[in-house]
Amino acid sequence: GKHWTVNEVRALIHIWSDKNIQQQLEGTVRNKRIFEQVAARLQKFGIDRDWKQCRTKYKNLKHEYKSVKSARDSGTTSKSMKFFNELDAILGHCTMEQASKSDNDETERPPEWTEAKSEKDSVG
Repeated sequence: GKHWTVNEVRALIHIWSDKNIQQQLEGTVRNKRIFEQVAARLQKFGIDRDWKQCRTKYKNLKHEYKSVKSARDSGTTSKSMKFFNELDAILGHCTMEQASKSDNDETERPPEWTEAKSEKDSVG
């Protein structure tokens, strides 16, 4: 596909920073429908990208962010990327170290689930 311009990436990140979109993305792997929404919203900015391009760009940005972040955290390099701060605002809260400290950790996976599951398993 054609190269993403700075403006296009900015628009994508802007949409991605929407809490609603983030929640949907965090909660699912089959995310075609979400990226169709993202593409539709990009269209409103006059940016013509299909959902596949949006998803690929999202994955690439996320991957690049993670590698820069872990390089920084390990202190080996001051590696950087163009949209690091914007992405950090979105993704910074869901890094592994933070996940264990987060308040809503318990609310996400109630212990009843795991117990209920193992009971069901042993019934069969």
